[in-house]
Amino acid sequence: MKLFLKHNDIEKQNLSITYNLMPCMDSSWHYHPQYELLYISCSTGIRFVGDSVSPFRAGDLALVGPYLPHLWRNEASYYQHYVQEKVGTVVIQFTKAFMGEEVFNKMEFVTLNAMLERSKYGIAFDRETVKRLHPLLMALPEMPPAAQLIKLMELLYELSLSDGQRQLSMADMRQYTTDNSKRLDGVLKFISDNYADSISLDEVSGVACMTSNSFCRFFKKMTNKSYTQYLNEVRIHNASRLLAQENMNVTEVCDTVGYKSITHFNRQFKQIMGQTPSQYIKTVDKG
Repeated sequence: MKLFLKHNDIEKQNLSITYNLMPCMDSSWHYHPQYELLYISCSTGIRFVGDSVSPFRAGDLALVGPYLPHLWRNEASYYQHYVQEKVGTVVIQFTKAFMGEEVFNKMEFVTLNAMLERSKYGIAFDRETVKRLHPLLMALPEMPPAAQLIKLMELLYELSLSDGQRQLSMADMRQYTTDNSKRLDGVLKFISDNYADSISLDEVSGVACMTSNSFCRFFKKMTNKSYTQYLNEVRIHNASRLLAQENMNVTEVCDTVGYKSITHFNRQFKQIMGQTPSQYIKTVDKG
């Protein structure tokens, strides 16, 4: 598997809005020349955008800019045939020309244009903003084309005014070639599906068909992080999701995400999340 330039029907048009209800997310690490606004109406998992690793759940809304690699990956159980859970998403892909070539150059849209520029790093929106815009997001796929154009402009404008915007990727990870990216998709899937196990460097290097030293250099170049740092982030962000959504105590979550030492788990959690698991539980919104 590889990071690839994703081709789709939107290349023949400037706007595509769809609602998808499916067993699991399309799990390929990819990028495309369009902006993408992705809303999760139901589902949980881990979101990879550039060098960012974050948990997602129902109510998650993110804007991904052109050529920025991304992957929404459900828990491994979603990919089993017997699982009855469904994934609901609203996917909006658009180019800057969807309302005309020069519209976004107008002074009236300066905040909107600035948001689109920041989307090269990926942007996540806070739950208060998403809750307010939920009815519009869910209605967009069923609207006639003319109404979609108008309402999408309204949606993007409202998002551009929101104070609840959070940058995702720390580095500009936009891709314009696949030459150095052929192995990463399989590696990310392997990590996502096996993070709870003791994954050795030799094992993950084997997935990439590389020596350990070559793999470490490759992974750092492609993700802006070491393999160990990335694995810890996947584990801790999954832990944060479990603490927020499941009736599990800290010790149970520590074991579930692959840590053998509660001390090491607490240290990694505080380093990545900025607070201890116990502090996180007290502040998290479980709604």
